[in-house]
Parts: sequence; structure tokens; C-alpha cells
Amino acid sequence: MPATAENIDIRHIETFFAYAAIGIVITDRRGVIAAVNPYALQELGYLKSELIGKKIEILIPQRFRKMHTTHHEFYHEKPVTRLMGAGMDLVARKKDGSEMAVEISLSNYELQNEKFVVAFINDVSLRKKAEVKFEKLNKELEAIIEQRTKELQKALAKQKAGKSALQKALLFQKAVLHNAGAMIIATDKKGKILIFNPEASVNLGYSESEVINKLTPMAFHVKSEINEKRKKILAETGVSVKNEFDIMVHRARNNIHEEQEYNYIRKDGTAFPVSLTITAVRDKNGKIIGYMGVSFDITERSKADAALHTMLEKEKDLSELKSRFITMASHEFRTPLSTVLSSAYLIEKYTRSAEQLQREKHLKRITSSVNMLTDILNDFLSLGKLEEGKIPVRLKIFDIAEAVNATIEEIKDSLPKKQQILYKHTGPSEVELDPSLLKHIVQNLVSNASKFSPEKSLIEFCTINREHVLLLSVKDQGIGISKEDQKHLMERFFRGANAGNIQGTGLGLHIVSKYAELMNGKVICNSELEKGTEFTITFQTKNNGHEKDPAH
Repeated sequence: MPATAENIDIRHIETFFAYAAIGIVITDRRGVIAAVNPYALQELGYLKSELIGKKIEILIPQRFRKMHTTHHEFYHEKPVTRLMGAGMDLVARKKDGSEMAVEISLSNYELQNEKFVVAFINDVSLRKKAEVKFEKLNKELEAIIEQRTKELQKALAKQKAGKSALQKALLFQKAVLHNAGAMIIATDKKGKILIFNPEASVNLGYSESEVINKLTPMAFHVKSEINEKRKKILAETGVSVKNEFDIMVHRARNNIHEEQEYNYIRKDGTAFPVSLTITAVRDKNGKIIGYMGVSFDITERSKADAALHTMLEKEKDLSELKSRFITMASHEFRTPLSTVLSSAYLIEKYTRSAEQLQREKHLKRITSSVNMLTDILNDFLSLGKLEEGKIPVRLKIFDIAEAVNATIEEIKDSLPKKQQILYKHTGPSEVELDPSLLKHIVQNLVSNASKFSPEKSLIEFCTINREHVLLLSVKDQGIGISKEDQKHLMERFFRGANAGNIQGTGLGLHIVSKYAELMNGKVICNSELEKGTEFTITFQTKNNGHEKDPAH
């Protein structure tokens, strides 16, 4: 047969049908298999003779055959080229009864007035297995992803919760730092300040920017106190620490936490007392990474402690005062009271007129003893008022020469008859002092000079008034006072070692010194044993030499 284009075309079609790597099954309108290619026979396990002339349902599983007949009829009514069962899982039944997943494409043609359907059958079992495996893997992956997602969500929730807790903790710590009521200063291990809370800023006068990463706490400490601490460490441990910061954290470094008192220096140079506790800050391995100092302003506490100390001292002094008073009273009151009693008893015995001189003698002894007791009681009353701060000072311009002379006249009769008082005044006579307190001073100094001087002796008294200064001096020729005793003369109840049986309470000079202080005066003693004593009081006055006010 000559090779024409038509013949060549037919041969190509036959070759394609014979060698195509896809199953091809052709059926007529009734669904009878008219042709089947070798690849389809191989896939389905049939011989050609076993399929030609058979209904196409032979290749369809029994459960789908009835449905397929309906679809076959419907397709022949409206034949189009399309995928069969799009979106559905199709299966073909092999000769051995097993099934394989297939994908079928339908086409149609007409030959010699007869319609045929061409089914291209592609074995997709491997693909389906792969899809099933893929789907399984996909589901497993989705399950893993879902699990991981849940875990991640939990982790994120924990992280969020942790972050929230951290934020709360940070806010709490910040609140503590800002409202602790204490100065909190934290440093690195070398002493550079890292935290400087508002309380520290307010009390020390520095802003955070002035100290953080710039200063060490040593900027706030008194150098002498650091040096004292250095000496203490050396005495306790034998170690000489040179670095000032190392001195301050020496105990904290050894896990010793103690509260100590220091003085802090403000930015303006003023100082105030604090109670400071230093703690070492360590990491999880116990390594020191810094230090924290917590301090409190104890100004008020120090004042309270000082006040308490003063009160305790006063209580102690009062107790001592009571003890000395009892001792002194038992001694000093016994003699005049005995004198009063014995003289009163003797007066009672002197009943005759001729014994009048003896009666007068004992009456004078009684008067003298009563005056002595009165002086003692007055000294105690004055001391009590001085201790309570209840001695009023009433300054007044008066003539001091007249006042002193009047006082000397009052006490002259109580002195031994052969003792003489020589008084001299120099300068303007008008001064501004408290005349009542001055009178008490004069009485006390003259009385002391008389008691400690011989019966036939001279007591020299002088006042010198200069511009803004008044000198008052009392000099005797008595037993004198040792240098050692002079150190304690102005103390309460103190009496010189050589006072012996000379009566006295040991309060006179103490009261004199206190009265002098109230009038801006100072007492000086100049004395030698057996050579007499001179007391000089220097008053700083304001109106010395003023003319007398007509109203006075």
C-alpha cells in the first residue's frame, strides 16, 4: 500500500494506542467494550478476549455498578470531554477482584454513524497512597503544630504572666525604694553608686544624676569617723585597710550585719546623724556583686536620747542630792538643834533675876542656831529653784555701794565681834543687775570669809565699776584653799579638805556661781593654804555709769 498522509496518520494512531503508558478503553453507546489497549490489559490483569464485547461494568466494583449505569446513560445524552467523577475517589476492579484507585478522563467520537466513548484510565494508586500518607503526615504535622501551638501559647501565657509578675515585682520594688522611709544606696562591688532612692536624694540634697555612676557613698561620710573605723578594724583583726570604701563594707563582706551610727554630710555641707546598716549583695553562686546601705535620719532620736540622758543625769543628780542632803542634814542640823534644846532647858532653870545675863546668853545661842538652820534651808530652797530653772532675773538700775553697805550692816552682828569688814567702791555707783541676787551673793561670800578666818582678822570687800564691767571682790585672811580643792569649789555639797568641823552645807559657792551666771557673771578664786582667799566676780553689764532715773 502506497505511503499516503492518511496511512501515516493511521499508523501513528495505532502506535499511540498500542504503546501509550495510560489505559485506554473504548465503549459503544450500550457500554460494551469495543477496544482496549495493552497498558490497560496489563494494569487490570485481563486478556483482550476477556474484555472485548463485555459491558464496561465488568471493570467497576459491584457496589458502584447501578450508579454507573445511570451516569453512562446521562453522559451519552450530553457527551463532552471531561474528567469523570470530578472531586470523587474512583476505583477500577481488576480481574483478581482487587481494586485500584484510578483517574478517568472521558471523550467521545462518532464512526460510521455510531457513537463511541473513550475512557483514559490512569492508575493513581501510588499517588493515592502518597496522598493518604501525605494526609496522614499532614494530620500528624497539624497535630504536632497544634500541640506546639498550645505549648507555645502556654509558654507565651507563662511568659506574659512572668512578665506581668516581673513588672509587678519591679513596680513593688520601685514603690519600696520610693516609699521606704529610709535612705537606700546600692553600689557595685567597687563602691560606685547604682541606686540612689528619693529619700536619700531629699535628705542628702543630691539628685540621682549627680551621684549614680559618679560617686561612692564616701562622699557623704565624715573622714574622721572612717579613720576611727579603720583603727577599730586594725585593733580587732590586725588588718590595716587603706581603701575607705573597703573599710565601710569590711563587716558586710564577712556576712556581719550591724547597725552603726554615723554622721552624713549633705551637699550644702551640713551634717546629720544616721543609723546605717550595710549588706553585701550576692549572686546565686554566693559571689559578691555589690553592697546596699539602708540608713535612717536619727536626728530626732538623738535629741530624744540626749533629752533622756539629761533626764537620767538629773535623776542621778537628784538622787545624789537627796543622799547628800540626808548626810549633811543629819550632821549640820544636829549641832544647832542640840544647842537650841540645851539652851532652852537651861533658860528654864534660870528663874532668878540675878541670872538674867545667863538667860540672854542662851537666847542669843538659840537665835544664832535658828538663823543657821534658816540659812541652810534657804540654801536648799535656792538650789531646788536653780535646778528647776525657776529663779527669775529682774534687772534693775540701782546704787551698788548703798546696796552692799546695807547688806554688810545686816550681817555684821552675826560675825565675830573682833572681825572687821572694810568695803570700798570705785567708779560710778549705778549698775544694772538683780539687787536680790546680788544681796545673796554678798551675804554668802562675806559669811564664808568670816567662817574660815581668825576672830581677829580683816575682810576686804571692794566693787569696781568700769564701762560695761563690774568687779566684786571679797578677800579674807583665812585658812585658804588647796589648788586641788579649787577645781571643785563650785560643785554642789563640796567642802574643802581643810574645812574640818567648820559648819557649812557646801552649797554656798555653788549657788553664788549660778546666781552670777544668771547675771552674766563669772567667779574666779585665788587662794593659797594658810594665806587667805580672794573671790572675784566679773559682771558684764549694759548700763554702768547711767544717770539715775528720776523714777527710782
